[in-house]
Amino acid sequence: MSPEYFLRSLLLIILATFSANASNWLYLAKLSSVGSISEEETCEKLKGLIQRQVQMCKRNLEVMDSVRRGAQLAIEECQYQFRNRRWNCSTLDTLPVFGKVVTQGTREAAFVYAISSAGVAFAVTRACSSGELDKCGCDRTVQGGSPQGFQWSGCSDNIAYGVAFSQTFVDVRERSKGASSNRALMNLHNNEAGRKAILNNMRVECKCHGVSGSCEFKTCWKAMPPFRKVGNILKEKFDGATEVEQSEVGSTKVLVPKNSQFKPHTDEDLVYLDSSPDFCDHDLKNGVLGTSGRQCNKTSKAIDGCELMCCGRGFHTEEVEVVERCSCKFHWCCSVKCKPCHRVVEIHTCR
Repeated sequence: MSPEYFLRSLLLIILATFSANASNWLYLAKLSSVGSISEEETCEKLKGLIQRQVQMCKRNLEVMDSVRRGAQLAIEECQYQFRNRRWNCSTLDTLPVFGKVVTQGTREAAFVYAISSAGVAFAVTRACSSGELDKCGCDRTVQGGSPQGFQWSGCSDNIAYGVAFSQTFVDVRERSKGASSNRALMNLHNNEAGRKAILNNMRVECKCHGVSGSCEFKTCWKAMPPFRKVGNILKEKFDGATEVEQSEVGSTKVLVPKNSQFKPHTDEDLVYLDSSPDFCDHDLKNGVLGTSGRQCNKTSKAIDGCELMCCGRGFHTEEVEVVERCSCKFHWCCSVKCKPCHRVVEIHTCR
């Protein structure tokens, strides 16, 4: 092996590892709070940050607790969206928090990057609007009358600030010098798709004014969608994600559909490079917990059904007695009294 070939191979490995671990900052979600950070030196002790993120932390101490909340929001939404799938976004106490699942260029990694980027944008924007941050507040550019006849007023969500901070903090590793690998391009694309799931779904909220509650005139403002809607949108994008490969347009490297018969993806779509594993068997080294012991739906033919969830291994059935509230009555004034009812249900778990 020539020295040139060895060095080139080593560089590719370094770049791939550099890019693949770009979600390590999600470890902030494991902290109870980072709001107590009052000194710049504390940023050095935050696990999972690269040096440029540490520098951002020092310059934006008050924003870091919003970043932590954004990481928690992303993990919780991921676990909700994938609760009935073989891979259910289980986290580890190591780096990266999803194990090596996100170090491969799969559609699961695509979703993690998108929802994480969206989580930071959402949490920082919310902190701006609630007055928690000195550096930002409501979006005051949304003012004046509208063609629909209402008055723009109130506190519009400052999504521009939230998105800009997410771009700077989350994308920093990918945008570092030399990070132009397939995986870096994939991560950057999915990060932006996550933010666009908020940007493109901003809604108008209004308040009526007038005598006795009439709506003689109303003031309106722009608000972010609920984060559950953001998660639903990105889950749909996950199901329709596009497999891509790198191509060159002039001197620019871009991602194009691997199958030329597929239409080009948009900025809102998720893209991936590698096929996903089946997630059937326990493989802690790669962050895969397997499906043994998972509950399944005996009557479902979908992925949550026992046949697919258990990967053909079969399942155990157990009868469990549950206690529920029933025969509830309202008593004046003001309480509701119920009786305890016992019911036997079947619980199915994968072998």
